[in-house]
Amino acid sequence: MGFEMVKESYAGGIKEISIGEGKSAVTVGGETCYPFYSFEGNIPNKPKIAMEIWDMEPEDWPEAALAPFKDVVSDPGKWAKKCVKDFGAEMIVLQLKSIDPNGNNASADDAVKTVKAVLKAVNVPLILWGCANAEKDEEVFKKIAEDCQDATLTIGPVEDKNHKGIGAAAMGYGHTVISSSPIDVNLAKQVNILLENLGLSMDRIIVDPTTGGLGYGLEYSYSVMERLRMAAMTQGDDKLQFPLINNLGNEVWKCKEAKQTVEDAPTLGDPERRAILMEAVGAVTYLMAGSDILFMRHPEAIRMVKSFIDLGLDGGSAEAVAGIAKQCADVDIDYAKLAPKPDLTIEKEEKKKKPAPKKAAAKKVAAKKAAPKQAAAAPAAPKAVTNKIGLKPPPDLGPREKPAVSAAAPAGGVSIDMESLKAEIKKIVKAELARENAGAAKAKEEKPKVIKIDPEEAARDKAEAAARAQREIEEAELRLKRTEEREKLDAKRKKKKVRRTAAKVQQTQDEKIVETLNMIHRRIPLY
Repeated sequence: MGFEMVKESYAGGIKEISIGEGKSAVTVGGETCYPFYSFEGNIPNKPKIAMEIWDMEPEDWPEAALAPFKDVVSDPGKWAKKCVKDFGAEMIVLQLKSIDPNGNNASADDAVKTVKAVLKAVNVPLILWGCANAEKDEEVFKKIAEDCQDATLTIGPVEDKNHKGIGAAAMGYGHTVISSSPIDVNLAKQVNILLENLGLSMDRIIVDPTTGGLGYGLEYSYSVMERLRMAAMTQGDDKLQFPLINNLGNEVWKCKEAKQTVEDAPTLGDPERRAILMEAVGAVTYLMAGSDILFMRHPEAIRMVKSFIDLGLDGGSAEAVAGIAKQCADVDIDYAKLAPKPDLTIEKEEKKKKPAPKKAAAKKVAAKKAAPKQAAAAPAAPKAVTNKIGLKPPPDLGPREKPAVSAAAPAGGVSIDMESLKAEIKKIVKAELARENAGAAKAKEEKPKVIKIDPEEAARDKAEAAARAQREIEEAELRLKRTEEREKLDAKRKKKKVRRTAAKVQQTQDEKIVETLNMIHRRIPLY
C-alpha cells in the first residue's frame, strides 16, 4: 500500500500583497495552508528577508554586526547599495532612528532626504520603519508619503493612535502600510478594521504582531502569530488574512547576550558566532509561526535562513549549507581553565560527621580483645521466660548449693539428687507467691481515687458514640450495596461478548505518525 498524506482543508487563506513596483516588486502571502505545510495547500510565495539599514551611524552595535558594513554605515545610500550588490538583498528596510524625539529628533525634511538617497541608490522595494512614537511617526510619514509619491513605499508601524493620518497619506499617494499592535490578536484585528473603515484597500496592509528577541519575549509573539494564522485559516476571519512581518534584527542585536564580548562572558563562546546564531534561530522560529517578511541584519544569518526556507519548501540536504564565515578576529577560550576545580572535600566531611567512639566503648573493646578464648566459648545465660502458672521468673537469690553427687555415678558424669532439687524449686515458688500476696494486700488498703464526671460531657460523649456507630452502620450498608451493584454489573458484562476483528485496512507506521501529528496540530487549540 502506497503512502497517502492526510490533508486538512482550510476555510480561508492569506491575501497576496505586492511590495514595490515594476520588475523588482516582491509579492508575499497567498498561502492556503499552515507554514511549510505544502502537502496540504499552496505556498505560492516563499517568505522574504529585508536587510536592515539605519538612517544614522549606529553607536551601540557590537563588532560582529558592524564588521560587514563598517565602511558604509555613515551613508545610508551606500549601505543599501552594498546590501543589494554584495549580499543579494531582495528588499531594504530603512530604520528611521534619527527622528526619535528622545534621540536626535531629526526633522521630517531630513528623513525625506535620506529616503530619496536610498531610493536613488537601489531599485529594490523599500520599507520604512519609524521610531514607534505615534505623533512623530505620523508627522514624518505624511511628509515622506507626499514627497516620495513616485515610489511605492511600505511604511510602518501604524497604530490605532495615528492610523488616520498615516492611513490617509498612504491611501492618497499609493503606499502600503504595516498595521502594528502590542502582541494581541483582538488589537491586531481592531487596527485592520480601523484602516478598512478609513477607506484603505485591503490589498495594501501587512500585519506586525510586535516582535520579541530570542529569549526576550519571543514565545509571546510566537503564540499570538499562531493564533492569528489559526483565525485566518481555520475560522476564515478576513480581517486577519494578511501577511505577517517581524522586525527581528533590531530586537535580537540589542539583547545583552548579543553584545557581550569574550571578556564579559567567556563561557558563552565566540561572541560573533553567538549573535549570528541568535538571529538565525529567532528567524527560523518566526518562520515556523507564519512570518512572511523578516527584517534581518547580519548577512551570514540571512544566508543560513534563506537556505532553511529553500530546504523547507523545495527539499534537499542541509549538508551543502556552509558554516558561519567569520569576519572578526578569532577568539581563543581556555574552557579547561574556566571550569571549576573538582571538590574533593566530600570524603573528609563524611569522616568528620561520624561520632568518635566514647572512652567506655573503647575500654570494652580492649577488654574483649584481652579476654581468653575460653571465656568466648562459655555458654550463654538462659533467656527469661514466663512459667505456665503466669509467674515471672524468680529473682537471683544468691549462690545455690551444688547438687549432691552420687557415688554410684559413672566415671566422668554426675548424678543429681532430685529430692534436693524439688525442695529448692518449692522454696523459690513460695517466696514469689508471698511477694505477690503482699503487693495485693497493700493495693486493697489504698483508697481508690474518686473521679467526678460532668453530666453534660457524658451525654455529649454518649451522643457522639451513637452517631459514630450509626455512621459505621450506614457505611457498611453502602459498601454492601455497592458490592452487590458491582457484582451485577460484572455479571452483565460477562454475558455480552464483544468480538474484535482487525481493521480491513491496516495503517502503516507513517500513516500513524501523520494521524498523531494531525491530532496534535489540528484538533487541540492552544488557547
